[in-house]
Amino acid sequence: MATKSGRKERPSSEEEAQARGGRPRSSSLVQWLGGGAQLAFVVAAATLVYSFVAVSREGETRRRCGSYCLLHPNYAGDNRRIPSFSLPDMKGNQVTSDSLRGKVVVLNFWTKTCGPCLQEMPDIAELAKVVKDRKDVAVVTISTDEGPDAVKDTLKSVLREEPLFSILFDPESEIVGGKFGTHLFPETYILDKRGVIRARFDGGRDWDSSAMVELIDELRADTYCPVTFRESRPEGDGKAVCESFGGG
Repeated sequence: MATKSGRKERPSSEEEAQARGGRPRSSSLVQWLGGGAQLAFVVAAATLVYSFVAVSREGETRRRCGSYCLLHPNYAGDNRRIPSFSLPDMKGNQVTSDSLRGKVVVLNFWTKTCGPCLQEMPDIAELAKVVKDRKDVAVVTISTDEGPDAVKDTLKSVLREEPLFSILFDPESEIVGGKFGTHLFPETYILDKRGVIRARFDGGRDWDSSAMVELIDELRADTYCPVTFRESRPEGDGKAVCESFGGG
């Protein structure tokens, strides 16, 4: 554009941008703002997805660990297997640890001179009734008494009916004391289908509780809780979950 003096005016920056086929700076600003909004949206969406996944994961952990947290075992983990054994039952038949593979096993140690053992035995008998239709579950007890004749009268007085659980005998305590290291009774182990010791309970428990049955069913489904217990204290990824249950 020419002025009265005949000199040409320098085009404005917007005119220069238009002459080059570009956009005015105001359009660039709008575009930049639009890109920033998109970035903010992506970040917000990612945060939302992460939060959803985290909440879902926590909910799944609570579902898988609820029974452990409520039962509060003395030990819980996944790095110990049951030692091998072969012991006679009430009829003199040998029962081996290998024969229990493929089943979730409640393995209880007792002796007739142990008061708490006899107190909890009706609950063990009731648990055996509850799970009797679950073909992949076995309730097995090992007595350190001399044999069937030594415990028949005791069982009759405590249970008043034939037990639905297996009773094995280890009078020399070669398995109970020698391999498991158990010297105080009662003591009970929960084994998964591969013979891994998933939980150990020292002392008497309420064996027919809904939490115990839920734990058994979780193991039947090969669903494992990431929390571990050492000396009755929760550890690992599920520790906070157990603390929320009041189990910390």
